[in-house]
Amino acid sequence: MPAPEQDPDANPYDVAKTIVLRQLTMAPRSRKQLADKLAQRGCDEDIANAVLDRMTEVGLIDDEAYARMLVRSQQAGRGLAKRALAQELRKKGVDDEITRATLDEVDPEEEKERARALVAKKMRSMHGLEATVQTRRLAGMLARKGYSSSISWAVIREAIATAPEHERD
Repeated sequence: MPAPEQDPDANPYDVAKTIVLRQLTMAPRSRKQLADKLAQRGCDEDIANAVLDRMTEVGLIDDEAYARMLVRSQQAGRGLAKRALAQELRKKGVDDEITRATLDEVDPEEEKERARALVAKKMRSMHGLEATVQTRRLAGMLARKGYSSSISWAVIREAIATAPEHERD
């Protein structure tokens, strides 16, 4: 039996609905990602919008919940800061207003603690290097993860100052 999207007699609405449901079973997706997938598969824009509207109505598509989930998982898994999280959300097609609201929920102190944990982990692999080399590498790592320079420098200074190899005798 052919897949619905390959059957020329299939109802286009049902085909679009099947594509969306299949995408959502693989992983959570933003509305924009689903719209892009439907466009890629050649679905009519009006039909795609109707399907996406219906899926939003029944709660299968929820960009706010998706944004919160993505922020939590990226913070926990990769240690990303607000700036990098905003970029990830933008890349996934989440609305700027939803992005701002979601990132406003991020606690600055928790962000600083994540930076400290990342620095502590990285410091273990840089034992014996000069303080300037360690500082440069730590600053680069934190910048790539989206940490502001103020948080980065505060955490790096603290870590370098308390490192046993850099304490004065």
